[in-house]
Amino acid sequence: MTETTTLSPAIFLDRDGTLIEEVNFLSRVEDLRIFPFTRQALEELNAAGFRLFIVTNQSGIGRGHFTEDDMHNIHEALRKAFGGLITGFYYCPHLPTAGCDCRKPNTELIERAASQHDIDLSRSWFIGDKDLDIQTGVNAGIRTCLVLTGYGMEHKQTLGTMPTLIADNIGEAAREIITFLED
Repeated sequence: MTETTTLSPAIFLDRDGTLIEEVNFLSRVEDLRIFPFTRQALEELNAAGFRLFIVTNQSGIGRGHFTEDDMHNIHEALRKAFGGLITGFYYCPHLPTAGCDCRKPNTELIERAASQHDIDLSRSWFIGDKDLDIQTGVNAGIRTCLVLTGYGMEHKQTLGTMPTLIADNIGEAAREIITFLED
């Protein structure tokens, strides 16, 4: 008798400009500013059956602006603030020129999370504030949502690929994704 694993849908979330205010090379917990609508959005997505993952490029590590410990401290603060709603944090510490497979828009971090957590990518989404985030979702074969916080308004004008949805912020994105599922 074989055991069957049920795959879960996931929301892969960009961090800076999507869940929290954009701070160039955020390195200190004291500078962390979570959008007021973020936690409720995460609760709604979680209640709708999504596992939640943060997928973020953190080239500030490779540039020497901050350490991996600094970034882990920020992620720990987010984990506490979100009450355990985030299943996992996946990050690329490399420079944009490093040619690694983990830097968005490459899909290694999504593939790693999907394999480690039994994720059904066919029912998953990527939410972010940059064209790079939309391209990451497209490259992974999942639906995408551009939020207009962070760099979203600026990037909306120059998107290489249209996202599945465009939302004012993560709160609206959560509601639209849940409505999208119901249609």
